Amino acid sequence: MIAFFKTIIYTPLYNILILILNVSWIDVGVATVILTILVKLILYPISKKSTVTQTRMKEKEGELALIKEKYKDKQEQAVKTMEFYKTNNINPFSSILTVIIQIPIIFSLYYIFFKSGLPNIDTNLLYSFIKVPTDISMKFLGLIDVSQKSIILAFLAAITSYWQMDLASKSMGDTKTTKINPNKKPDFAKIMTKQMKYTMPFIVFFISWKISGVVALYWFVSNVFGIAQDVYIRKQIKNQK
Repeated sequence: MIAFFKTIIYTPLYNILILILNVSWIDVGVATVILTILVKLILYPISKKSTVTQTRMKEKEGELALIKEKYKDKQEQAVKTMEFYKTNNINPFSSILTVIIQIPIIFSLYYIFFKSGLPNIDTNLLYSFIKVPTDISMKFLGLIDVSQKSIILAFLAAITSYWQMDLASKSMGDTKTTKINPNKKPDFAKIMTKQMKYTMPFIVFFISWKISGVVALYWFVSNVFGIAQDVYIRKQIKNQK
């Protein structure tokens, strides 16, 4: 399985990175930004579908809560809930599928920047038509050496992680369900999201700073693009209404 993912995901991404670095004025930092954005654009249709599903499920929370109130039997409740999803053309598993699809790609990107060995090139991974760059600069925009630890990039990665988690927690905010049943049990998904909003940035900062600037840069760009993408999709959904 590992060899399969290496062949279809890791090696192609590594070759794209080296291809980008063949442009004389592009340094490793800029190449990291370009590759990260490129992957995000490729995954955009999947991310959009997941965001649309999350938005529609949030809108229907009140109706779903009524089903749970009406049908106390767990089996009947599950049947009615699935019927509700089918009637409203909602796939509750799309978010999980999105995560599963993205995991090997994200892992491959992370591994490329973590184990790439840049500025050294692993020629064993290169396709025959990809040339080895003659000169590779590790200084992002001539300012930050991304091969070294960078507290600035690590801080930016942490801040944008918080921002992204904050948007996610707001999307799970109070809805009509609170009015329907004010004494309901705590929503552990919301509690977990709130906790992660404060703990995840510290984890991101530590990992980003501990490894290297290029990993922090990848994380930062990925977060910023993800935030912009999420805002854009939700704005589109709002305009369509």
